[in-house]
Amino acid sequence: MKKPTPNPPETPDISPYESLESKKFHEAAERALDHHFKPPTEPHPKRETGLFKLSPGTDAEALMANASEDLLSISVIACDLADDLHGSRRSVALALSRMADGVRLMVEGTLDHIEVKSAAAKP
Repeated sequence: MKKPTPNPPETPDISPYESLESKKFHEAAERALDHHFKPPTEPHPKRETGLFKLSPGTDAEALMANASEDLLSISVIACDLADDLHGSRRSVALALSRMADGVRLMVEGTLDHIEVKSAAAKP
């Protein structure tokens, strides 16, 4: 004869929110999950890229004059480097120098244009 199996104790359908301890546990779990996985609600301030920043209010003429001087320096450095090189590396250094010279001519032309406009604007 078979022994009757006792019925397992009935587990009541208890909401995990009915006891104070389970609410605290749930809130702690939600905070932990939000901390690690929830996207931030406020965007982080945009990080400025680069090392340098232009001062507000700097006029275009001053910027162009500085750019012209920097391009001249780049050209001189590349020419000096070309003196110590041979073959294709020398050609690359000379090409960099010539490119810097070409851009410098464009900057100088823009500076001339700015000066002509500002002279014409003065009464």
